[in-house]
Amino acid sequence: QVQVVESGGGLVQAGGSLRLSCTASGLTFDDYAMGWFRQAPGKEREGVSCIKWSGDLTYYADSVKGRFTISRDNAKNTVYLEMNSLKPEDTAMYYCAAGHYYRAHTMRQADFDYWGQGTQVTVSS
Repeated sequence: QVQVVESGGGLVQAGGSLRLSCTASGLTFDDYAMGWFRQAPGKEREGVSCIKWSGDLTYYADSVKGRFTISRDNAKNTVYLEMNSLKPEDTAMYYCAAGHYYRAHTMRQADFDYWGQGTQVTVSS
């Protein structure tokens, strides 16, 4: 049984930082691209960042480029999202997902097979 579990969300002031973690079990972790999505109230879920199974290629949405950094530790079956210079518009539920496809210029929810339950990030102004 595959499990994807996020942690690290919380409440932070604008300009602050958070580090999200996501651990996946029940799958061969280094066979999967790992992605972070987010969904704010009343908005559609959007792709934030993705990292290829090898860790050598990454994708970032324009809205987070230069502020967020994705990384992975295949030995620990864990992917991280380091979020700096947080803005109120980053407030959302953040979801981690595992999938077999990595795309260089976009993220598609349909490419991801396994999803976590989400961790809430709230940025106050």
